[in-house]
Amino acid sequence: MVKSSYILCLVVSVMLVFAGCGTASNSAAGGSNAGSQAPAANTPSPAPAEKVELTVSAAASMTDALKEIQKAYEAENPNIKLNFNFGASGALQQQIEQGAPADLFLSAAAKNMKELVDKQYIQADQQKKLLTNELVAVVGTDAKAQIAQVADLAQTDVKHVAVGIPESVPAGSYAKEALTNAKLWDSLQPKLVQAKDVRQVLQYVETGNAEVGFVYKTDALTSQKVKVAFAVDPKTYTPVEYPIGLVKATKHAKEAGSFYTYLQSKAALDVFVKYGFSVIQ
Repeated sequence: MVKSSYILCLVVSVMLVFAGCGTASNSAAGGSNAGSQAPAANTPSPAPAEKVELTVSAAASMTDALKEIQKAYEAENPNIKLNFNFGASGALQQQIEQGAPADLFLSAAAKNMKELVDKQYIQADQQKKLLTNELVAVVGTDAKAQIAQVADLAQTDVKHVAVGIPESVPAGSYAKEALTNAKLWDSLQPKLVQAKDVRQVLQYVETGNAEVGFVYKTDALTSQKVKVAFAVDPKTYTPVEYPIGLVKATKHAKEAGSFYTYLQSKAALDVFVKYGFSVIQ
């Protein structure tokens, strides 16, 4: 009897030992599974897309419209940073020809774009005339001289007439053309003050350094310190057209192409119209 009890106790003890080993094995197995899952939890997330910076060389007269477009575009495309190089279209053309970084070119004159196409800096099928503008003469809001037409520039109380440098500033070229057709260009030479771009012309009038200045209608709308004295007869100068184009040397063809397309969208064109430009249909 004692022997049977002893054997029974021995069997129970062995069963308990095996049960404990099984539990330990399960725990070990669970630990092993947990260990294999831990690296997955710590796997680094994909690196964010690298931000691409585009350099856009654009006519100074487009400054305000493009800055508004920039905000909307960068908000929709957080991986894109737009850097604008504003200036006279002729000067920007020369910069591109000399190898200055540029992904897109927005000109205030068709001739500057055509020259870059002819010299193969821009492909003919990657440029397009997009906008038009108008040439106006502006005076300070407190101007004393009575100026209502181009002939009034000959008055003795008009001592300074600001124009962009005709060779590099499209607005200056248009002004020279209009004044030449009005037979005033030569006689006004002693009064002419030439500026590096159309925005400097505007500044000369705003500060009183010139009684009159020739700018685009869009420029006149940006300033509360000037008013339009008269609109220049459009028959006396070449139509003001704004072409846009992709520079062949761009290192970001995909991103530059996307912004080129966006500039032709309704969203972008509505902004240009808001600032006084007209869309070429």
